[in-house]
Amino acid sequence: MAALPPDPGVRVRTVRVSALGHYGLVRTTEADTADLRKARGAFFTPPPVAQYVARWALRSSADRVLEPSCGEAAFLLAAADQLRALGSVGSLTKQLNGAELHPTSARQAETLLAQAGAKVEISVGDFLLSEPSPQFDAVIGNPPYVRYQAFAGESRAAAKRAALRAGVTLTNLASSWAAFTVHSALYVKPGGRLGLVLPAEILSVNYAAPIRDFLMREFSQVRLVLFTERVFPGVMEDVVLLMADGRGEGPTDHCELLHAQNGAALAGLADSDIRRWRPQVGGRWSLGLVNPDAGAAYADVLANGQFEQLQAWGDTTLGMVTGNNGFFTLTGNEAAARGLTAQDLVPLSPPGSRHLRTTLNLRNLSDLDDAGMPTWLFRPAGDPSRAGRAYIREGEKRGVQDAYKCRVRTPWWRVPYLRPADLLLTYMNADTARLVGNAVGAHHLNSVHGVYLHEGRRKVGRDLLPLAALNSLTLLGAELVGRSYGGGVLKLEPREADLWPMPSFDLVRQHAGELRAARRRVRDLIANGQVFEAAEVVDSILLRNLDGDTLDALRTGRAALHDRRTARSRSK
Repeated sequence: MAALPPDPGVRVRTVRVSALGHYGLVRTTEADTADLRKARGAFFTPPPVAQYVARWALRSSADRVLEPSCGEAAFLLAAADQLRALGSVGSLTKQLNGAELHPTSARQAETLLAQAGAKVEISVGDFLLSEPSPQFDAVIGNPPYVRYQAFAGESRAAAKRAALRAGVTLTNLASSWAAFTVHSALYVKPGGRLGLVLPAEILSVNYAAPIRDFLMREFSQVRLVLFTERVFPGVMEDVVLLMADGRGEGPTDHCELLHAQNGAALAGLADSDIRRWRPQVGGRWSLGLVNPDAGAAYADVLANGQFEQLQAWGDTTLGMVTGNNGFFTLTGNEAAARGLTAQDLVPLSPPGSRHLRTTLNLRNLSDLDDAGMPTWLFRPAGDPSRAGRAYIREGEKRGVQDAYKCRVRTPWWRVPYLRPADLLLTYMNADTARLVGNAVGAHHLNSVHGVYLHEGRRKVGRDLLPLAALNSLTLLGAELVGRSYGGGVLKLEPREADLWPMPSFDLVRQHAGELRAARRRVRDLIANGQVFEAAEVVDSILLRNLDGDTLDALRTGRAALHDRRTARSRSK
């Protein structure tokens, strides 16, 4: 686990990690809190998960096992049970090995193992600073999960060096688990097994592509266990089990996939439940989440040339960042009360995207303003009006200029400008991502993305692409190119949106008249919250050449991924 920077007043000493032969800075304080555990990425594993992985990973009573970042030794305790079931006797001192950054957790782990009859000394230090040696039959555990925003300094540098040992280059967007996974694999003996609990983002994020390729290249078998519900109580992050066998005996061209409702259901999984799936080299593993019929239908329709990526239509960008929406966004009444003029204001699609979910096109802002939503952005292009200068002084009294995004720009009150986008794209979604026209020419903040259509496509795209995008293949594509976040949210970043499959320009032009004729019906369904029923109307136009089985497979795949997300949002 990556070392934390020392807190003021906390004594730090250098500890040699005997079993793994490395040095690292560790805290000697006894205190541990939920916040500290979260900061170092420590989320302790439910016993059924650790037991399942240990039973798979250990095959002989003589196996040696390592649990890096062992926390409270959930995997070592499960390994002790499995080794004894296989015939091991005694204290298991030479067979069980653990590493842990946090000294108090290491001592607690030793105590728990002693109570279970296993005498084990947990090595204390930063695992990523160790020099790997392939000496273990199995490496199992739950790597620390620290997002890239908090994973910085020497910890990040050590992580990148650790990954480079295996020829894996990580970007600065990589969270802590990525390097930890590669580093752990380097401790596995030839022919040995790696079993880890990983965030489900390994399936979809771009920065994990080198990790995915490394696993397929290094091991002869890569198995993933996918969960319908959340596994960790109180933790929103979705996880998968990585179970890789035959280190040094790869490559393999396919993954083995298993699906479980939750951790308790792992015991009921059988080899007969496994299905094989072949991912593309360098590609995402998201398609493995859908059944084979849906995956095949999706690939076949994309190959027929009638769909293309959103980046063929235009460029997707982040929205403007104000630094303080409470100050910079105003309702019409608020702007009028302060005497602000057109010299000070630009029209705004209100922060958030709820108002974009009941329409195909943002044609006016007055109804939103009447509903009390801010439809104006304070953004003087030149000199503010007299009222604008008074409003700036008011903001300075409130300390708005001290917000980070404000204090790094000159003047602090001039938000960096983006021209109005042709289309608006919702990127945090409960049901599905939406494209919405921007006929009113509103500016957008970073709660939505903007799509700037290419010349030659702008007229057709502004008129019909939001409607045409409501088809079952595109909706399934949103689930596959986007990321599923805690609470059942589907998130689409600009680089991911670039890859989102859309009906081709030629297909939309070919069916323009039919799409326009269906617009009212689709609009009414969307206004009633029936977005998937609206998609069926669009399917009848754009996908009518598909056979019934193919169309049903697309719809079933989309529904399965949607239901998977929403089920996790309800899980406790």
